[in-house]
Amino acid sequence: MSDRKVILFGATGMIGRGVLNECLADERVGQVLAVGRSTLGIEHEKLRELVQPDPADLSAIADDLPEFDACFFCLGVSAVGMKEEDYRRITYDLTMRIGRTLAAANPELTFIYVSGHGTDSTEKGRSMWARVKGKTENDLLALPLRAYMFRPGFVYPTDGAVSRTRLYRVGYAITGPFVPLLRRVAPNMINNNREIGRAMIAVAVSGADSHVLGPREITARATP
Repeated sequence: MSDRKVILFGATGMIGRGVLNECLADERVGQVLAVGRSTLGIEHEKLRELVQPDPADLSAIADDLPEFDACFFCLGVSAVGMKEEDYRRITYDLTMRIGRTLAAANPELTFIYVSGHGTDSTEKGRSMWARVKGKTENDLLALPLRAYMFRPGFVYPTDGAVSRTRLYRVGYAITGPFVPLLRRVAPNMINNNREIGRAMIAVAVSGADSHVLGPREITARATP
């Protein structure tokens, strides 16, 4: 399993950084290609980077895409203060461009998408972000890929990872001291970013019983 190749989107984000750290530490992963708009500023023998303005343009590595075993998609933005059309363009349009490209290159690829607890699979609810995430999930699951949707609950950072959203940073600063207590009180509603990474690797290696995994299932797959 040590030759498993992973393509990672969103590695500069809070969740993505935890996933990256787990990939670099796990012997089952042999190579990580991080695709994004800015460099990570780190070096590792397993790590390659593709830095460009449009993360969905994979033409530069088109010949390499069939060699990847999994895609860990952690790229996303907060819906706070965004119009639906703008949120959809980033959350749905960008994701589906990448999903379709990878499906055409390798239908056997495992595609794991980080969604969120409360995502609306009916696409008809009142919550804008939940509807858009729901459509994204549904259309990814319809692609010829081994697709899995991760719906973590409250995600707290490890290893110094920081959310880009100011509101979230304030929330983490306030709740941080209480995380151990929260994990005891509500263990099935909390995940950390490295736990999500461990669960992704486990699903990429051996699959999962369901194609939609909530906080409880993520924790279970992250546990050796």
